[in-house]
Amino acid sequence: MQATTIELLSTLGVTQIPSWFLLILPSLHVVLIIIAAIVLRSFTKRLLMTLHKRLLARAPGLEERKRVNTLDRIFGYILSVVIVVVTVMLVLSEMGISIAPLLATAGVVGIAISFGAQSLVKDYFTGFVMLMENQIRQSDVIDIANKSGTVEEVTLRYVRLRDGDGAVHFVPNSAISTVTNHSRDFAYSVVEIGVAYNVNLGHAYEVVKQVGTQLRMHPEYKPKIIDDIEILGVNQLGDSSITLRLRMKVQPSEQWGIRRALLAALKEAFEANGIEIPYPQRVVHTVKEN
Repeated sequence: MQATTIELLSTLGVTQIPSWFLLILPSLHVVLIIIAAIVLRSFTKRLLMTLHKRLLARAPGLEERKRVNTLDRIFGYILSVVIVVVTVMLVLSEMGISIAPLLATAGVVGIAISFGAQSLVKDYFTGFVMLMENQIRQSDVIDIANKSGTVEEVTLRYVRLRDGDGAVHFVPNSAISTVTNHSRDFAYSVVEIGVAYNVNLGHAYEVVKQVGTQLRMHPEYKPKIIDDIEILGVNQLGDSSITLRLRMKVQPSEQWGIRRALLAALKEAFEANGIEIPYPQRVVHTVKEN
């Protein structure tokens, strides 16, 4: 770069270059490289932000917006790493340190490290595959590696989860073999409720349908519920009750809130219609001795 600068000055008519200027020229180049890197990072950040806003505006629903947010973070991280690496290499070259031996050494060291850091390589590879297949996104509720929670961050190396108690779990991507996503497209709010053996099932089903209709028309729950309540029928004949299985199709991640609301509404409706929700009972027969 120094020879290029001297040629440029000669083209501009500057033939007498002071020796002190040649001494500080590498430092000036280093400063210019750093400034260019900062400007480039700022430009790419604004470019990603603009692209992010446009993609969000075109996203048809919540699922696509989640994917856009996740990919935005990943590409921002990758661009930052690339800019830093290229800047360091240019600075070293300007300081007179040959990059070729460093690259060769880095290659040899990288091969040696790869044998001892296979899990780290697997982290990045698995993370890349998950992102490309759109398996996990920010704000999803998932189960991975025996941990459950809401996704706060997805990187090429790990997934950060926050569970219902507020604890944060960092799960390496290499530890993820199966992903259970509770926030994809839609969910089912499943409820099992027991009724007494002397209850007329037809009457119970009618009350359940009424509860489902009322819940779906409720202003708070109407945007969250997709379809009418489904009565799957008798799921179990227990010792003291008949267990009915019900479900409602709801928006992603809304199944738990709707389930709580449905249970509360069923309890009140059953009480109002004289439908008993039994508790475990034991019948004792006494035999008189002759």
